[in-house]
Amino acid sequence: MSTLTAERSGRRPPRSILPWLATPALLLFAGFAVVPLVGVFALSFTTWDGIGSIRATGLTSWRAVLTDPGLPHALWVTFLVMAVSWAVQTPLSILLGTFLAGRQRYRAVLGVVYFVPLMLSSAAIAIAYKALLDPNFGMGAGLNVEALSQDWLGRPGLAFGVVVFVVSWQFVPFHSLIYQGGVQQIPKSLYEAAELDGAGRVRQFFSITLPQLKYTIITSSTLMVVGSLTFFDLIFVLTEGGPGDATRVLALDMYKRGFQASLMGPASAIAVILVLVGLALALLLRRLGGRDAGASQLEGAS
Repeated sequence: MSTLTAERSGRRPPRSILPWLATPALLLFAGFAVVPLVGVFALSFTTWDGIGSIRATGLTSWRAVLTDPGLPHALWVTFLVMAVSWAVQTPLSILLGTFLAGRQRYRAVLGVVYFVPLMLSSAAIAIAYKALLDPNFGMGAGLNVEALSQDWLGRPGLAFGVVVFVVSWQFVPFHSLIYQGGVQQIPKSLYEAAELDGAGRVRQFFSITLPQLKYTIITSSTLMVVGSLTFFDLIFVLTEGGPGDATRVLALDMYKRGFQASLMGPASAIAVILVLVGLALALLLRRLGGRDAGASQLEGAS
């Protein structure tokens, strides 16, 4: 009996058909994820300038990367960008997502308008902010506001702050959308019962909304943390890793080794490190979410 006939008759298709339905997705995943990852792992044990022949050199590339004094600093900057951007984006995303989950029409309009930054290219956003923050010809000089005319990208602390701000400005709308969907799934009866007990909106937010969003927070944090490992184009256009090495994250270090210094072996080793760090962080966040991260949101209140 075919799947269509089984559906019309109200019977489920045989279990033997179900694995075949996942075959196209598995083939795409293998072709665009597994095979390139295996290739990068193999390339990390070679010496290649990107043009000539590839020569197997064992652990030479790994030794060059792991003994480089710049690696710990790049790792530190990467984790610092990750932690600070998470600390900025998460509260803002929760508050905006909760606000946009309301039924008023103007909130829906604001949600659409606020989603615009996510549709823009990271490189285009970086170019725009670089022009706006130029101390001589940017926004500060145009408005004649001295506080805005600082050398934002020429001082380490300010440059790092600008990177975190621009990253948050671009990606908060995406995570707000995730939290908006999570809030809309919370049963209204919980809020109605809280109102009968005399709880105000602030109390409802901390006693109902946040506990119910437990697994939504885990999901958003996983996307946010793992995604921060791949920040490259925005930082490259804004600061190129400077001033000095103040914003030189690991992904940018990988690019500079591979495409500027033509050291594909060490660049591939850094790529493998990024994958391993991303997997470790994803597993850690999943474990923090509890043994059943796929449970319903009602369990988040327990």
